[in-house]
Amino acid sequence: MKSNKKQFAPRKRSYMQRQLDQVEVRQRFLIVCEGKKTEPQYFERFRVPGLVIRVEGVGMNTLRLVEEAIKKSNEDEYDQVWCVFDKDDFPIQNFENAIQHARQNNLQVAYSNQAFELWYVLHFEYLNSAIDRSAYMEKLTQYLGYEYKKNDPRIYEALKCRMETAIKNAERLMQQYHPPQPGRDDPSTTVHLLVIELKEQAKPLTRHRRG
Repeated sequence: MKSNKKQFAPRKRSYMQRQLDQVEVRQRFLIVCEGKKTEPQYFERFRVPGLVIRVEGVGMNTLRLVEEAIKKSNEDEYDQVWCVFDKDDFPIQNFENAIQHARQNNLQVAYSNQAFELWYVLHFEYLNSAIDRSAYMEKLTQYLGYEYKKNDPRIYEALKCRMETAIKNAERLMQQYHPPQPGRDDPSTTVHLLVIELKEQAKPLTRHRRG
């Protein structure tokens, strides 16, 4: 005997219910660095899942590095692609052309004028006067209590408790340049912008699904 009960089709979920069922998804990062060790060792230590972050040190400078980043970004799908490089002794025009070329191709840039170690120094002090790159090393040796050398695998752990201080100092430093001229703004760095993004991705995911 057939049941007299009507067979109701399941109701469509409302927009709000669909939103509650969604699960946050981490963004995927590609970070292409000028140095083969110093920068990759630092960024790889962030507490971000391995499938989320791919760090490559290519040993290239300025425009060549940007071209390599564009090439690598087409090998997979990424939400954010970053180029990390320094001013060093390169001509101002070359440095600024590389930044412009990266941005025209939807790449982000974490640059430093003069050197990446400026970012490290900002963990300890607000530095807004130009100094020789060797002076960065001397300052870090003084602050760390041991001789700082490039490619130091301990540097992330040594600095992580001061990261918020470095971000504030970097933001304050960049605010003095109106408008920014990366090749002429010495000292300057946008490494903190990448660090902020990585810190966000390191946070635990929040599931919205109701039980």
